[in-house]
Amino acid sequence: MTTQTFFDLFMEELKNLPELSHYYKFHTSEKGFEFRKNYFMQRLDYVFEALKQHEKHLGRKPVIWDLGCGYGTTCLFLAMNGYETYGSTLEFYYKFLPLRREFWSNHGNTELFRADYQDLFEDAPSEASIDVIIVQDTLHHLEPIHEAMQIIRKSIRQGGIMIGIEENGNNIIQNLKLYKQRGNNRIITFWDEKLQKNITMGNENIRGLNTWRNILLDAQFKIQANSENYIRLLPPFAYGNTDSKKIAQLENKLGNPILHKYFYFGINFIAEAI
Repeated sequence: MTTQTFFDLFMEELKNLPELSHYYKFHTSEKGFEFRKNYFMQRLDYVFEALKQHEKHLGRKPVIWDLGCGYGTTCLFLAMNGYETYGSTLEFYYKFLPLRREFWSNHGNTELFRADYQDLFEDAPSEASIDVIIVQDTLHHLEPIHEAMQIIRKSIRQGGIMIGIEENGNNIIQNLKLYKQRGNNRIITFWDEKLQKNITMGNENIRGLNTWRNILLDAQFKIQANSENYIRLLPPFAYGNTDSKKIAQLENKLGNPILHKYFYFGINFIAEAI
Protein backbone atom coordinates (compact mmCIF):
# COMPACT_ATOMS: atom_id res chain seq x y z
CA MET A 1 0.00 0.00 0.00
CA THR A 2 1.44 3.38 -0.97
CA THR A 3 1.71 6.18 1.55
CA GLN A 4 -0.84 8.18 -0.45
CA THR A 5 -3.40 5.36 -0.41
CA PHE A 6 -2.82 4.89 3.31
CA PHE A 7 -3.28 8.61 3.91
CA ASP A 8 -6.57 8.67 1.97
CA LEU A 9 -7.90 5.76 4.02
CA PHE A 10 -6.59 7.38 7.19
CA MET A 11 -8.65 10.51 6.45
CA GLU A 12 -11.70 8.28 6.09
CA GLU A 13 -10.94 6.59 9.41
CA LEU A 14 -10.57 9.90 11.27
CA LYS A 15 -14.13 10.90 10.40
CA ASN A 16 -15.40 8.27 12.84
CA LEU A 17 -12.76 8.70 15.53
CA PRO A 18 -13.05 12.26 16.91
CA GLU A 19 -10.32 11.67 19.51
CA LEU A 20 -7.79 10.86 16.80
CA SER A 21 -9.10 13.61 14.57
CA HIS A 22 -8.49 16.12 17.37
CA TYR A 23 -4.97 14.77 17.89
CA TYR A 24 -3.91 14.88 14.24
CA LYS A 25 -5.82 18.11 13.48
CA PHE A 26 -6.23 17.45 9.77
CA HIS A 27 -9.86 18.55 9.86
CA THR A 28 -9.50 21.64 12.02
CA SER A 29 -8.70 23.94 9.11
CA GLU A 30 -8.80 23.55 5.33
CA LYS A 31 -5.98 26.09 5.05
CA GLY A 32 -3.72 23.98 7.24
CA PHE A 33 -4.53 20.65 5.59
CA GLU A 34 -1.69 20.53 3.07
CA PHE A 35 0.71 21.91 5.70
CA ARG A 36 -0.05 19.02 8.07
CA LYS A 37 -0.21 16.47 5.27
CA ASN A 38 3.25 17.51 4.07
CA TYR A 39 4.79 16.83 7.49
CA PHE A 40 2.91 13.57 8.01
CA MET A 41 3.77 12.18 4.58
CA GLN A 42 7.45 13.12 4.66
CA ARG A 43 7.91 11.40 8.00
CA LEU A 44 6.05 8.26 6.95
CA ASP A 45 7.95 8.12 3.65
CA TYR A 46 11.24 8.47 5.53
CA VAL A 47 10.44 5.54 7.86
CA PHE A 48 9.25 3.36 4.97
CA GLU A 49 12.30 4.01 2.79
CA ALA A 50 14.73 3.44 5.66
CA LEU A 51 12.98 0.20 6.53
CA LYS A 52 13.02 -1.09 2.95
CA GLN A 53 16.72 -0.29 2.60
CA HIS A 54 17.53 -2.17 5.80
CA GLU A 55 15.41 -5.11 4.69
CA LYS A 56 17.43 -5.20 1.47
CA HIS A 57 20.64 -5.11 3.50
CA LEU A 58 19.49 -7.97 5.75
CA GLY A 59 18.06 -10.07 2.95
CA ARG A 60 14.97 -10.80 5.06
CA LYS A 61 12.09 -9.11 6.84
CA PRO A 62 13.45 -7.22 9.88
CA VAL A 63 12.20 -7.61 13.44
CA ILE A 64 10.67 -4.19 14.19
CA TRP A 65 9.93 -2.45 17.48
CA ASP A 66 8.00 0.83 17.41
CA LEU A 67 8.95 2.31 20.78
CA GLY A 68 6.27 4.80 21.80
CA CYS A 69 3.90 3.76 19.02
CA GLY A 70 1.10 6.01 20.29
CA TYR A 71 -2.10 5.37 18.34
CA GLY A 72 -0.26 2.82 16.18
CA THR A 73 -0.50 4.74 12.90
CA THR A 74 2.97 3.86 11.62
CA CYS A 75 2.59 0.23 12.74
CA LEU A 76 -0.73 -0.06 10.91
CA PHE A 77 0.82 1.36 7.75
CA LEU A 78 3.63 -1.18 7.99
CA ALA A 79 1.11 -3.97 8.58
CA MET A 80 -0.70 -2.93 5.41
CA ASN A 81 2.63 -3.51 3.65
CA GLY A 82 3.30 -6.93 5.13
CA TYR A 83 5.65 -5.96 7.97
CA GLU A 84 5.23 -7.50 11.40
CA THR A 85 5.69 -4.84 14.06
CA TYR A 86 5.71 -4.80 17.83
CA GLY A 87 4.60 -1.53 19.43
CA SER A 88 4.80 -0.29 23.01
CA THR A 89 2.96 2.70 24.39
CA LEU A 90 1.61 4.40 27.51
CA GLU A 91 -1.25 6.68 28.52
CA PHE A 92 -4.54 7.12 26.68
CA TYR A 93 -3.44 5.84 23.25
CA TYR A 94 -3.73 2.16 24.05
CA LYS A 95 -7.52 1.96 24.43
CA PHE A 96 -8.09 3.10 20.83
CA LEU A 97 -6.06 0.33 19.20
CA PRO A 98 -8.95 -2.22 18.95
CA LEU A 99 -11.10 0.34 17.11
CA ARG A 100 -8.28 1.03 14.71
CA ARG A 101 -7.67 -2.66 14.07
CA GLU A 102 -11.36 -3.04 13.19
CA PHE A 103 -11.12 -0.34 10.51
CA TRP A 104 -7.80 -1.44 9.01
CA SER A 105 -8.70 -5.13 8.98
CA ASN A 106 -10.76 -4.30 5.89
CA HIS A 107 -7.60 -3.24 4.07
CA GLY A 108 -4.84 -5.59 5.23
CA ASN A 109 -3.58 -7.97 7.90
CA THR A 110 -3.77 -6.12 11.23
CA GLU A 111 -2.58 -9.27 13.02
CA LEU A 112 0.92 -8.22 11.96
CA PHE A 113 0.70 -5.37 14.49
CA ARG A 114 1.01 -6.37 18.14
CA ALA A 115 1.11 -3.79 20.93
CA ASP A 116 1.57 -3.71 24.70
CA TYR A 117 1.06 -1.11 27.39
CA GLN A 118 4.42 -0.95 29.10
CA ASP A 119 7.18 1.08 30.66
CA LEU A 120 10.53 0.83 28.86
CA PHE A 121 12.41 0.75 32.17
CA GLU A 122 10.45 -2.24 33.42
CA ASP A 123 9.73 -4.30 30.33
CA ALA A 124 11.91 -4.16 27.20
CA PRO A 125 12.40 -6.74 24.42
CA SER A 126 14.93 -9.51 24.89
CA GLU A 127 18.60 -8.66 24.48
CA ALA A 128 19.84 -8.40 20.87
CA SER A 129 16.44 -9.40 19.48
CA ILE A 130 15.52 -6.34 17.35
CA ASP A 131 16.67 -5.30 13.86
CA VAL A 132 14.89 -1.94 13.58
CA ILE A 133 13.67 0.42 16.29
CA ILE A 134 11.32 3.24 15.30
CA VAL A 135 11.27 6.20 17.68
CA GLN A 136 8.81 8.76 16.34
CA ASP A 137 8.23 11.71 18.68
CA THR A 138 9.48 9.42 21.43
CA LEU A 139 13.12 10.20 22.20
CA HIS A 140 12.27 13.58 23.73
CA HIS A 141 9.94 11.80 26.19
CA LEU A 142 12.47 9.23 27.45
CA GLU A 143 13.98 10.11 30.83
CA PRO A 144 16.50 9.56 32.20
CA ILE A 145 17.67 9.57 28.59
CA HIS A 146 21.08 7.90 29.04
CA GLU A 147 19.58 5.01 30.97
CA ALA A 148 16.84 4.65 28.36
CA MET A 149 19.39 4.58 25.55
CA GLN A 150 21.36 1.81 27.26
CA ILE A 151 18.20 -0.31 27.48
CA ILE A 152 17.44 0.36 23.82
CA ARG A 153 21.00 -0.51 22.78
CA LYS A 154 20.87 -3.86 24.58
CA SER A 155 17.68 -4.81 22.74
CA ILE A 156 19.04 -4.19 19.23
CA ARG A 157 21.32 -6.45 17.24
CA GLN A 158 24.78 -5.34 16.14
CA GLY A 159 24.32 -3.43 12.88
CA GLY A 160 20.66 -2.86 13.61
CA ILE A 161 19.21 0.60 13.09
CA MET A 162 17.18 3.15 14.98
CA ILE A 163 14.96 5.38 12.82
CA GLY A 164 14.65 8.69 14.64
CA ILE A 165 11.77 11.05 13.83
CA GLU A 166 11.95 14.14 16.05
CA GLU A 167 11.20 17.83 16.42
CA ASN A 168 14.24 20.01 15.86
CA GLY A 169 15.39 21.13 19.30
CA ASN A 170 17.30 24.06 17.79
CA ASN A 171 14.25 25.54 16.08
CA ILE A 172 13.97 29.08 17.44
CA ILE A 173 10.20 29.42 17.07
CA GLN A 174 9.39 26.04 18.62
CA ASN A 175 11.75 26.70 21.53
CA LEU A 176 10.01 29.99 22.29
CA LYS A 177 6.62 28.30 22.09
CA LEU A 178 7.63 25.47 24.42
CA TYR A 179 9.30 27.81 26.89
CA LYS A 180 6.06 29.76 27.12
CA GLN A 181 4.18 26.50 27.80
CA ARG A 182 6.49 24.77 30.26
CA GLY A 183 9.36 27.13 31.09
CA ASN A 184 12.45 25.10 32.00
CA ASN A 185 10.35 22.27 33.43
CA ARG A 186 11.73 19.74 30.93
CA ILE A 187 11.16 16.59 33.00
CA ILE A 188 7.92 15.66 34.74
CA THR A 189 6.49 12.79 36.76
CA PHE A 190 2.91 11.57 36.48
CA TRP A 191 0.83 8.80 38.02
CA ASP A 192 -0.06 5.98 35.63
CA GLU A 193 -3.39 4.41 36.66
CA LYS A 194 -2.90 1.25 34.62
CA LEU A 195 0.61 0.51 35.89
CA GLN A 196 -0.14 1.93 39.33
CA LYS A 197 3.12 3.80 39.64
CA ASN A 198 4.82 7.10 38.90
CA ILE A 199 6.32 7.53 35.44
CA THR A 200 9.12 9.99 34.68
CA MET A 201 8.90 11.56 31.25
CA GLY A 202 10.51 14.29 29.20
CA ASN A 203 8.17 17.28 28.95
CA GLU A 204 8.60 17.96 25.22
CA ASN A 205 12.34 17.86 25.99
CA ILE A 206 13.40 18.33 22.38
CA ARG A 207 17.08 18.51 21.41
CA GLY A 208 19.15 19.49 18.38
CA LEU A 209 20.79 16.99 16.07
CA ASN A 210 24.30 17.45 17.48
CA THR A 211 23.02 16.80 21.00
CA TRP A 212 21.29 13.62 19.82
CA ARG A 213 24.47 12.62 18.01
CA ASN A 214 26.46 12.76 21.28
CA ILE A 215 23.79 10.97 23.30
CA LEU A 216 23.62 8.23 20.69
CA LEU A 217 27.41 7.84 20.57
CA ASP A 218 27.47 7.36 24.35
CA ALA A 219 25.05 4.48 23.84
CA GLN A 220 27.07 2.98 20.95
CA PHE A 221 24.91 4.29 18.12
CA LYS A 222 26.28 6.25 15.19
CA ILE A 223 24.13 8.41 12.92
CA GLN A 224 24.60 7.18 9.36
CA ALA A 225 26.26 9.57 6.94
CA ASN A 226 23.79 11.46 4.74
CA SER A 227 20.78 10.12 6.65
CA GLU A 228 20.02 13.46 8.34
CA ASN A 229 16.84 14.96 6.93
CA TYR A 230 15.39 18.36 7.93
CA ILE A 231 11.72 18.94 7.11
CA ARG A 232 8.99 21.60 7.41
CA LEU A 233 10.17 25.15 6.89
CA LEU A 234 7.36 27.12 5.26
CA PRO A 235 4.33 28.22 7.35
CA PRO A 236 0.72 27.19 6.53
CA PHE A 237 -0.10 30.39 4.63
CA ALA A 238 2.67 29.62 2.11
CA TYR A 239 0.80 26.58 0.84
CA GLY A 240 -2.35 28.06 -0.72
CA ASN A 241 -3.63 25.39 -3.11
CA THR A 242 -0.14 24.01 -3.75
CA ASP A 243 0.29 20.25 -3.53
CA SER A 244 2.25 19.17 -0.46
CA LYS A 245 4.80 17.25 -2.56
CA LYS A 246 5.74 20.41 -4.43
CA ILE A 247 6.19 22.24 -1.13
CA ALA A 248 8.46 19.46 0.13
CA GLN A 249 10.56 19.75 -3.02
CA LEU A 250 10.79 23.53 -2.59
CA GLU A 251 11.83 23.20 1.05
CA ASN A 252 14.58 20.77 0.05
CA LYS A 253 15.92 23.31 -2.46
CA LEU A 254 15.80 26.17 0.05
CA GLY A 255 17.75 24.34 2.71
CA ASN A 256 21.16 25.52 3.95
CA PRO A 257 22.99 24.84 7.23
CA ILE A 258 21.65 27.92 9.04
CA LEU A 259 18.04 27.37 7.96
CA HIS A 260 18.33 23.66 8.76
CA LYS A 261 19.66 24.20 12.24
CA TYR A 262 17.44 27.03 13.44
CA PHE A 263 14.29 27.20 11.30
CA TYR A 264 13.31 23.73 10.05
CA PHE A 265 10.80 22.14 12.40
CA GLY A 266 11.59 18.42 12.06
CA ILE A 267 14.68 16.24 11.97
CA ASN A 268 14.93 12.62 10.81
CA PHE A 269 17.95 10.36 11.06
CA ILE A 270 19.10 6.75 11.00
CA ALA A 271 21.41 5.60 13.80
CA GLU A 272 23.28 2.31 13.49
CA ALA A 273 24.19 0.13 16.47
CA ILE A 274 28.00 -0.12 16.57
